[in-house]
Amino acid sequence: MPDRNSFRFAASLMFAGTVFSLLVGLLHPGREPANDHPAVFAEYAASGTWTAVHLGQFIGMAIVIAGLVIFFRPGLGAPGQIDWVRRLGLVSAIVALALDGVLQAVDGVALKQTVNAWANAPEAEKAARFANAETIRWLEWGVRSYQSVALGVAFALFGAMLAQSDSLPKPVGYLMGLAGIAYVAQGWVLGTQGFSPSNAIPTLAGIALVLASSIWLLIAAWWGRKGLVASSVS
Repeated sequence: MPDRNSFRFAASLMFAGTVFSLLVGLLHPGREPANDHPAVFAEYAASGTWTAVHLGQFIGMAIVIAGLVIFFRPGLGAPGQIDWVRRLGLVSAIVALALDGVLQAVDGVALKQTVNAWANAPEAEKAARFANAETIRWLEWGVRSYQSVALGVAFALFGAMLAQSDSLPKPVGYLMGLAGIAYVAQGWVLGTQGFSPSNAIPTLAGIALVLASSIWLLIAAWWGRKGLVASSVS
């Protein structure tokens, strides 16, 4: 029988990781349109905090995934009849974290180095250097697309688990499920259009829904009624 401390720890990790990721994201350069490569590459090359910001984003994602992994443990909020949901959710969360590590390496390190090389290259070499930077950018699109889908699947399965709980408010599960759908939609747009304005709605929806869900879970874990976790897995 899982104890309340495990539930509190998992909820706290999800909330802390979400908030940390949002705060780090505020430091990300973003004045120029992301699909305007000449303008945005110049902005990235001028950034002195680029690599540190992306390392912070990876740390934030790792904290969120750690919370998910604890929630996906056997017995913590997952009724036996949907054990396959827990198992698939656990795999999806781990895949999402692995892809995020690749993403931040591509975006935070490889892209930064290629845009620096382009910005500092002699005029005769700029076209070739720019082509290299665009290749890395398109690789980033692909990795981010699959990472968003994997994370969305993990959130959706987590939402399905929560919706089956007898003690947690079912709307938390519905919110998390909608967040999962939003992240899958992000992945599709990223894979077909890159950082297009079309991605604004699913991106903002995903962030808002995950934040709202994590706050709700935190409140339920720390200030909900006693026996919350035990009754949810009886």
